[in-house]
Amino acid sequence: MRLTALALTAALLPLAACSTVVEAARGPELAPVGYPAALVPQQQVVLPAVPAPAASANSLWRSGARAFFIDQRAAKVGDIVTVNIDIDDSAKTINSTTSSRTSGATLATPHLGGLESKLGLLLPPGTPPTDPTALIETASKAANTGNGAVNRAEKISLTIAAVVSAVLPNGNLVIQGTQEVRTNFEVRQLTVAGIVRPEDISSANTIRHTQIAEARISYGGRGDISRVQKTPSGQSLVERFSPF
Repeated sequence: MRLTALALTAALLPLAACSTVVEAARGPELAPVGYPAALVPQQQVVLPAVPAPAASANSLWRSGARAFFIDQRAAKVGDIVTVNIDIDDSAKTINSTTSSRTSGATLATPHLGGLESKLGLLLPPGTPPTDPTALIETASKAANTGNGAVNRAEKISLTIAAVVSAVLPNGNLVIQGTQEVRTNFEVRQLTVAGIVRPEDISSANTIRHTQIAEARISYGGRGDISRVQKTPSGQSLVERFSPF
């Protein structure tokens, strides 16, 4: 009977949490970038070059330019912008909770119109004599103590070039970028995606990661070293779904 219950539990758990099984086997996935709900294509496509608008007759001013000279900052689909990632975050939280409760209640009927002496007749035969002054008495006591602490520190300093993949109706730019470096049999991959304002792009065509809305930044790798460091998929599934 016990083996049957365990087998049934093992068969139902993966069906109830299919997405969790995939996450346990492949690792967590980044959420898609939205503005706020529109999804951005995950694969960058190569777009044909768009010819620059011609200057009007007898004029050095080009239509759409932000200044008298050509603006080199990213503004159109396919343009490249440099993203400076400098993350140095730390968080420390300590929580402590203590609660205690004690309650009691007593019900007595010393006088009940002369019937207090006959209360024993209402009880089943053989019941001990009833004392009207101590009919019901209850008492309860509960206590709870909890402690928790979080201490985390993260530091990343990188630079990556991203490509403008879309221009939103309000003029904001959706950017995506991927950088891969291979050393022997190990590949390090950096990805960045999000939404930026053209005004936040500096004159050097750079932007800080703190100015990216809906930012999705990932730094990881794949290869022999990453595979050895990762927990085996079977062990990860057992640890995640084990009821014991």
